[in-house]
Amino acid sequence: MRAISGKELKVKEMVDAACKNNAELNRHISQVLVPTEKVYTTRAGKKVLKERILLPGYIFVEAELKGDVENFLQNTSNIIDFVRSRDGEKRPQPANADEMARMLGAAEAEAEVTEDAANDYIVGESVKVNYGPFSGFIGEIQEVNREKHELTVMVKVFGRETPLKLDNSQVERGE
Repeated sequence: MRAISGKELKVKEMVDAACKNNAELNRHISQVLVPTEKVYTTRAGKKVLKERILLPGYIFVEAELKGDVENFLQNTSNIIDFVRSRDGEKRPQPANADEMARMLGAAEAEAEVTEDAANDYIVGESVKVNYGPFSGFIGEIQEVNREKHELTVMVKVFGRETPLKLDNSQVERGE
């Protein structure tokens, strides 16, 4: 289904609540899915884990469209319409089970890659600080803390070696 972008989780909550309260809806709607991934973002110098919606404006619903189910889904607030086939059919276009499994598998793999890619620095590697008061400085990694996603980087400040404790997201690989 297509929904107003930014309202996907709200629609999921409303449909789930309606299924709990209505036996017919609960019998015909088995799953409501908004694919998300976890990403690290930097806010005010701190690393924050946030969920990001993979397909903004889309909600996947596993349902049998019998009785008033299709009408209920179409008339739920913040829903635009069903995804329909290009040949002008009136019925909603079902998603292929293989496509859904591939999409969900890709989302899980992408989340794992995001976690690992931010954690693969090694001691002795040259990095450039890209955030904070030392932005633009280039230094060498002295220590890696994989659990906390932190690095100790030695940079030259006024000709003296200075250790900096930095988050992985505050540096990028040097040349």
